[in-house]
Amino acid sequence: MDTQLLSAFIKVAEHQSFSIAADQMGLTQSAVSKRIALLEEQVTQPLFDRIGRQIFLTYAGKALWPRAKDILDAIKDTQRFMLAQQGDVKGELRLATSHHIGIHRLPPILTAYTQQHPNVHLQLHFIDSESASHAILHGEFDLAVITLPKVIDKDGSSNIQYHPLWEDPMNIVVHHKHPLKGRKNVTLQDLSTYPAILPDISTRTTQLVQQLFSEKQLALNITMTTNHLDAIKMMVSVGLGWSTLPERLLDKTLHTLPTAGIHLTRELGCLHRRHRTLSNAAREMLRHLKIKYEK
Repeated sequence: MDTQLLSAFIKVAEHQSFSIAADQMGLTQSAVSKRIALLEEQVTQPLFDRIGRQIFLTYAGKALWPRAKDILDAIKDTQRFMLAQQGDVKGELRLATSHHIGIHRLPPILTAYTQQHPNVHLQLHFIDSESASHAILHGEFDLAVITLPKVIDKDGSSNIQYHPLWEDPMNIVVHHKHPLKGRKNVTLQDLSTYPAILPDISTRTTQLVQQLFSEKQLALNITMTTNHLDAIKMMVSVGLGWSTLPERLLDKTLHTLPTAGIHLTRELGCLHRRHRTLSNAAREMLRHLKIKYEK
């Protein structure tokens, strides 16, 4: 089977649209339709049902979809393997990261990397940490630098390889005129009576906070949510509530509360698909990530 035909089939199946697939592939809709027709001729079965303006995979199409992905993945993996044998650091590198890490951790790393490897076409994508594993497993990115989940695989049983990189201490912060400012020690009981601004409950950050409150059987009064920590910093600085933020975000616009006994730390790291050959570009990026750059 021709890989171009399989690529067109996968794009159409993913988006359930010939026009969107054509746009993403840089082809005309007619060209994509011809590729699907040729593939259907080769497999001697229709792959899509066309009902009005909507399209759906047929039984044969559903059976082919995962196999087509496996075929293309195997070809790409072989290409990466053969390129790695040459020792050249070049080609495309798809790197995903969260906004916070991308803005506050990666700049010196990316600067050093791009200067040392000008022949690498680096594509940087911003993504929520919680979406990274799914995206890596589905081949959307080569590497992802994110907040690691609570439990990471250490025995090699999962399809994700984790590389812990940094500990990220968190602090409880408020506006300078917040009622809790001036306390010698602030407890969870104190915090429970005031509005909190935190990321979505699906995030590792909020799960850590929620766990502390649940252990004390206290209510966590979340009044606003956003996954952008810089936005949370702004909302806290204007007095909309308290939050927990990484040390790297702290400045004179915020007041850090003394919270003896409250310890919050996230683990940041890199992940990639296990058992898939990393390109030389990806290997070099992983090496750069492990170098201790100055803040």
